[in-house]
Amino acid sequence: MALINPSSTLTEIVTTTLRNRTGKLADNVSKNNALLARLRKKGKVKTFSGGRTIVQELEYAENGTYKRYSGYEALNIAPSDVFTGAEFNIAQAAVAVSISGLEMLQNSGENAIIDLLESRIANAERTLTNNIAIDIYSDGTADGGRQIGGLQLLVSKTPTTGTVGGIDRSTTVGSFYRNIAFSGVTNGGSAVSSANIQSYMNSVALQLVRGMDSADLIVADNNYYNLYLQSLQAIQRINNESEMAGSGFTSLAYFGAGKQADVVLDGGFGGGAPTNSMYFLNTDYIYFRPHSERYFVPIGDDRFAVNQDAMVKLIGFAGNMTLSNGRLQGVLSA
Repeated sequence: MALINPSSTLTEIVTTTLRNRTGKLADNVSKNNALLARLRKKGKVKTFSGGRTIVQELEYAENGTYKRYSGYEALNIAPSDVFTGAEFNIAQAAVAVSISGLEMLQNSGENAIIDLLESRIANAERTLTNNIAIDIYSDGTADGGRQIGGLQLLVSKTPTTGTVGGIDRSTTVGSFYRNIAFSGVTNGGSAVSSANIQSYMNSVALQLVRGMDSADLIVADNNYYNLYLQSLQAIQRINNESEMAGSGFTSLAYFGAGKQADVVLDGGFGGGAPTNSMYFLNTDYIYFRPHSERYFVPIGDDRFAVNQDAMVKLIGFAGNMTLSNGRLQGVLSA
C-alpha cells in the first residue's frame, strides 16, 4: 500500500534510521583505525561539551620545590608552576544523505524507502569512517587547515619546527613538546632496509622510555611493515597474540625497549599511514576529542532545497586529536 504522504513519512524514517545507527558508526570508526581502537580501549576517547577550542592540559615540568634537608632547615614552599595547556582547533566534517522527490515517489512503499536509505546511509558511513581514519594521520593542512591535526602534526618528522596546540616547538620554551624523530639516512647513515630496521627501531624506542613509560603501539605503512616482517621471518618471530591481532588488525610484536609493543599495519589498501614511516606511540598521552553533541550524529532538522525537489540529512563530526606529552612519541622515516 502506498504511503499517503511519502515526504513526511520519509523524514521520520531517515531521522530514526540515522539516530539508531550513530552508536554503530562511532564504533566502526575506531575499528577502522588501529590508533583509535587502542585509544578507545584505554579510555582516551574523551568528549568535550563546548568552548572556543579544545584545551589539553600539559605537565611540562617537575615540581621545583624538591629539597634535601636536615633537621630544622627551612624547606622550599614557593609555588611551583608545572602545568600549562595546549589549545587545539575544533575541526568539522560531514557527509550528506539525500533523496529527490522523484525517488520518494518511486520508492513510496515504506520497505522500499528503508532499503534505499539503508544503502545510502551505509555508503555515507563508510565515507565518513574512511576519511576520518585517513585524517588521523594528517598534518591538518588540507582544505585550508580545516582538517583534523593527526600524527603528521603531533608526531612530526621535523619536530623542531611548527606550532602544535598553540605551542611553538621551534623555540626553547616549546622544546619540551617536541617528539623524537629518526631518519634512516640522516641519523642512521643509510636508507631503512630489512637488514637495519630493527636497529633503527631500537634507536627510536630507547629514547621513549621513562621509567615504566614506553611506546605501546607502533603503526607502519606498507613499506616499513614489510621490511620489519622480512627482518623477522628468518627467526620466525612473527606471531602476535595481542589485542590488536584479536581485533582484526594485521600486527606483529616488538620486544625492544620497555614493554612489548604492537606493530600494526595501518597502510594497506586506502590506508592513511604516510609512505615510509613508522610511528612509535605512547597512547597514554594521545587523545581523540569529539564534541559530545557532534560525535557522528545527524546534524539539525530535515533540509529541503529551496529550488530543488529534494531532501538532505547530514551526518557530522566535530573534534580533533590532542597530545599531552610529545617527548614520549617518536617516528622513524626514510
